[in-house]
Amino acid sequence: MTFLEPGLYLGRVQMPGGGYPRVVTIRDGQLVDITSSAAPTVRDICEGEDPAAYVRSAPGEAIAALDAVMANAVAKEKDASLPTLLSPVDLQAIKASGVTFVVSLLERVIEEQAKGDPAKADALRGEMLSLIGEDLSQLVPGSDAAMAVKAKLIEKGVWSQYLEVGIGPDAEIFTKCQPMASVGYGAEVGLHPISTWNNPEPEVALIVSSRGGIVGATLGNDVNLRDVEGRSALLLGKAKDNNASAALGPFIRLFEGGFTIDSVKAMEVGLEVKGEDGFVLTGHSSMSQISRTPESLVAAAIGEHHQYPDGLVLYLGTMFAPVQDRDGAGKGFTHKLGDVVTISTPALGALVNTVNLSTKCAPWTYGPRQLMGDLARAGLLQ
Repeated sequence: MTFLEPGLYLGRVQMPGGGYPRVVTIRDGQLVDITSSAAPTVRDICEGEDPAAYVRSAPGEAIAALDAVMANAVAKEKDASLPTLLSPVDLQAIKASGVTFVVSLLERVIEEQAKGDPAKADALRGEMLSLIGEDLSQLVPGSDAAMAVKAKLIEKGVWSQYLEVGIGPDAEIFTKCQPMASVGYGAEVGLHPISTWNNPEPEVALIVSSRGGIVGATLGNDVNLRDVEGRSALLLGKAKDNNASAALGPFIRLFEGGFTIDSVKAMEVGLEVKGEDGFVLTGHSSMSQISRTPESLVAAAIGEHHQYPDGLVLYLGTMFAPVQDRDGAGKGFTHKLGDVVTISTPALGALVNTVNLSTKCAPWTYGPRQLMGDLARAGLLQ
C-alpha cells in the first residue's frame, strides 16, 4: 500500500499507448484524469488564482488505482497496461538553491579543496573543523556575525566560493535542468559516466507561480557529481545538468488548509540508499536547519530582476552530504549502478529512483514543442 497523508495532490501520467501526458489528482485511492482545455497542463493549474480550489472541484475520470500504478513504477517487470508516473511538473523552469544549510557547508568546501579527489576528504575535514568549528548553525547569512567569520577565514587563507554563498549575503540559484527534462517516481536517475565520486541530494522543491506565489511542494533528488564540481565551480552545469539527473515527485502537494509553507519548514526529509552490493545508507535532512528561509530563496530566484512566465520549481538544498565509507576506510560514499534511492517525508510521500549512467537512462525526447502539438491535436489548446 502507498502511504500519502490526506491532502490535495497534483501530478502527471503517461497513458498506455502514448499521447499527451494527463494531469491527475488523487481521489478515494484512484488516479483521476482532470486534463481539460481550461487547464491542459500542470503549469496552467499552478498559474490559476487558486490552484487548490481548482483541483478540488475539477471534473475528472478515474483511470487507475494509485497503489497499482506506484507499485508498477518500481517493479522489475512492468505492466504495460497501467499508466506511467511522470515528473509532476511540465512547463515550469527547474531551478535549484545551493549551500543553503550551514551544517553541510563544510562538505562543499572539502569538495573544492580536494579538487575532486575523495581520498583527500578525510584529512581536509579534520583540518577545516579545526579552523571553522563544528557549529555554524546559528549563523545568519549576510549578518555581522557571518561577516566576522568570513574575515577570520580569509585571514586563515581558507575562504571559499562555497563559504561566500553559504554565509554571505547572496544565495546561490542555478538551473538544474530544462523544463520537462526532470524524471518522476520509479524512473532511473543518471550519473555522467566521467564521475567516480557522486551522491544523491534529498530535497524539498517548491512550486512557484509566475507571480512569485508558492503554491505547493514536492520531493526532489538533485543528483550531484562531487568530483566534477570539486574540480571547479565553473563546472556546475556539467556536475548538475545531465540526462535524468533531476528527479521530482511523486506528486505536488498543493497548499491548502493546514498544509502551508510552515509545514515545509518543519519537515524531516529522510534518505535511504540500498545497493545491489548489500550496502545501506540512511540519513535525514531537517528543514528547520535551513540557513535561508524558503521565501528568501524564492525571492532570490524570481522578482523584478528575473521573470518566469510559466512559473518555476525551486529545489531548496540539503543538509545531507554522505560521508559513510563504502569501499574501504577513508574512501567515503559514492553511488554504484543499481542503487535504489528513496527520499521521503510523511507530508509528501516517497520519491524512489534507481541509479544508472545518464547515457543508459531513457533519453529525453519529449519537450514543450511535442507537448503543444499533442495538446493541439487533442483539441485542448484554447
